[in-house]
Amino acid sequence: MYMNNGFWNGKNVFITGSDGFIASWITKTLVSFGSNVTVVVRKPEKKNALDLLKIREKVNVVQGDILDLERMKEIFKKNKVEYCFHLAAQAIVGDANTSPLPTFECNIKGTWNVLEAARLCETLKGMVVASSDKAYGDQKVLPYNEEQPLNGLYPYDASKACTDIISRSYAKMYSLPIAVTRCANIYGGGDLHMSRIVPGTVAAVLKGETPIIRSDGTLERDYMYIEDCVDAYLTLAENVHKPEIRSQAFNFGNGIPISVTTLFNKIISACGSDVKPKILGQNKGEINRQFLGVEKANTLLNWKASTPLKEGLEKTVKWYKENRNLWEDQ
Repeated sequence: MYMNNGFWNGKNVFITGSDGFIASWITKTLVSFGSNVTVVVRKPEKKNALDLLKIREKVNVVQGDILDLERMKEIFKKNKVEYCFHLAAQAIVGDANTSPLPTFECNIKGTWNVLEAARLCETLKGMVVASSDKAYGDQKVLPYNEEQPLNGLYPYDASKACTDIISRSYAKMYSLPIAVTRCANIYGGGDLHMSRIVPGTVAAVLKGETPIIRSDGTLERDYMYIEDCVDAYLTLAENVHKPEIRSQAFNFGNGIPISVTTLFNKIISACGSDVKPKILGQNKGEINRQFLGVEKANTLLNWKASTPLKEGLEKTVKWYKENRNLWEDQ
């Protein structure tokens, strides 16, 4: 878990996507460290992850859309943004496969708008943009390393590959302090995307329903606990001004692949149940095996995930048990 070293105290930070899972955890951490955090949401009146983590009143919530370039430029300038974390995206793979255009618009156009606003911001000191391990696409060599080409061809994967390249283009062309994260699958309390295996399975078990595995259970992925993810983002942002970090992409994950079936069994165990899932066998539009090599982050950032899967799942289940009133109707 990230330790507070005083770096973030008093910093002006702008976070996109903070009404979602990962960015809301980053927001919560930075608030606790004394940062002046501005977040942008399209519908401020609607309940979101800021309410789940009880931090709405502790941040500057502004209305806006990353598809609106002029609004992005205004937010950067008015709030004298020093650090930006850009995580706003359409993040559900199934939705991207079903309806690709909104995913492309949000994840690609939205990214270049935020980058352009950052380029014109005189106070900017650092920016971290969320790409994804999905940007690598299907590779013959595993684990993925940062030198491999981005071959993401399914809609979500392709959108993240574009996000990745555009961000590093801005960093390279304009000498901007920007770096990119390529994270493994993230899990933890506060994730309300119930189509994802961890929150969906936990919720189903706690409600006494039959959990569903959409795939055939053989897909292998790398899973990282949310606190390790926050650690990765903040560590990268603190170092992004360095020449060897700027314009670079970094893998963040445990580096340990696990099948959907095995993960499901571990989730069930953490819930104290032995229920059996309904397996749908719908693997279309997904890569069979994905996991990350994290040697670059180890070497250049001295970063390593520290939460074992068993511990992370136990913390996750505990959150859902203690906050049933926040997610049960989802």
